[in-house]
Order: sequence, then C-alpha cells, then structure tokens
Amino acid sequence: MAARGSRTPQRTRTEAERARLYAARAAWHAKILRRRRRDTVVAAVVGSIIVAGAIVSQAVHAQVTAPEPTPSRTSAPLDSPSPGSSPSAEPTPTGSVTPTQTPSE
Repeated sequence: MAARGSRTPQRTRTEAERARLYAARAAWHAKILRRRRRDTVVAAVVGSIIVAGAIVSQAVHAQVTAPEPTPSRTSAPLDSPSPGSSPSAEPTPTGSVTPTQTPSE
C-alpha cells in the first residue's frame, strides 16, 4: 500500500494539465481585457476627433457664409434739420385738427 500523501504519476499529470489549462484561461482573459480597454480608448479618441471636427466645421461654415449686412433706408435724421429750412420755435399745425374728448367715468 502506498503511503498517505504520495502521488501516482497519473494524478500528477492530471494536476499539471489542470494548472496548464488554468494558466491558459487566465492569459486569454487578460488578453480580452487588454483588447476591450484598447477598443474603448480608440473609440473615445475617434469620437472626440469627430465631435471637434463637427464644431470646427460649423464655426468655419458660419463665418464663411455669414450674410452681409444690408443698409436699411431711413427717413431724414431726427436730430439735424434738413438743409434749406430754418428751425422754428413753435410747431406749425398741418391742418385744423380738433381734439376729441374721451368720456370721463
């Protein structure tokens, strides 16, 4: 009878195979994590570049295609009198306008 704690060659091989498979699974899992992290970083960088490009594109487009201001027609300036007319102290009436009274309450 074998002593307690002694291992048979088959049992040793089985344990070695289990350890090898465990190490392979651990390495595969670490590889997957690195790939996911790399993919996330690449996606963040590319997304940031796209957003920055869109903002710059809109700013350039807004500056290039900005409408030119068109001068609006204005009547004679209010502060300066027209040439040839003299300022009068009293306003001149333009017709006979009688004020209307509003009913008082």
